[in-house]
Amino acid sequence: MHFHIDHISIKGSLYSTYLERKVDFRLFAPPTFWKNPQKFPVLLMNDGQDFDKMNLASTLTAAFTTKGIQPFIYVGITAGNRLQEYGTACCSDFKGRGARAKIYSQFIIKEMIPFLKDEFNASHKKTDWVFCGMSLGGLNAFDIGFNHANYFDKIGVFSGSFWWRKKPYIKGDMEDRSRIVLDMVKNADHNPHLDFWFQCGSLDEKVDRNNNGIIDSIDDTLDLVKELQAKGYSFPGDITYLQIEGGRHDLPTWGKAFPGFLRWAFGEN
Repeated sequence: MHFHIDHISIKGSLYSTYLERKVDFRLFAPPTFWKNPQKFPVLLMNDGQDFDKMNLASTLTAAFTTKGIQPFIYVGITAGNRLQEYGTACCSDFKGRGARAKIYSQFIIKEMIPFLKDEFNASHKKTDWVFCGMSLGGLNAFDIGFNHANYFDKIGVFSGSFWWRKKPYIKGDMEDRSRIVLDMVKNADHNPHLDFWFQCGSLDEKVDRNNNGIIDSIDDTLDLVKELQAKGYSFPGDITYLQIEGGRHDLPTWGKAFPGFLRWAFGEN
């Protein structure tokens, strides 16, 4: 009997002692996954509940058969309280949001990653791990990946919420150092193995708080790129930036950007 398997898809959950709740996840893998003794590279994604709306089953299945893309497994983590568990581990924002971001980062590093390595043939090499997310989940993926560089090699952010700040924006403050990620990068060590992929849409939003003719989501992302450059990361090179004309702050836009992101993340070259 001849048959063909396109992919392997597993839905499951694990109980987190850090978050004190059950965390749902989806693992999506190439058909060689079960019979292959090798350890697979991993794409870890926040907001895994958006898997279907981003059409990731089709995108990932196509990537598994694309020449030049190495086999990998995708793991999407279903979000809990996004406004509290996503954010920056160093501190909450000025409205108290992200108060559990440090706990969530502990869950990722001390529970989720060891679980995947023990149970699902996930690679034990940091060079094989990619963490990504969209919007607030993208900010959180950047925060965890950047501050735990001994666990990750690449970080991908779609329309990241890099406006996250310590205090309200003050009109006329062109430096705007209250954005938390800027000083986070400035005060961190340089980890030369890290690579970054950022995506924004020209229609992500309409707000332009400093009236410079550039919407805030693009401004915030490019200011982070400049901060990373000052730290020693090259652009282009270590940093890739994709701006989609007409792209919006929504799942269809991010889903359309995902194939290119996968080529960047797992392309053999």
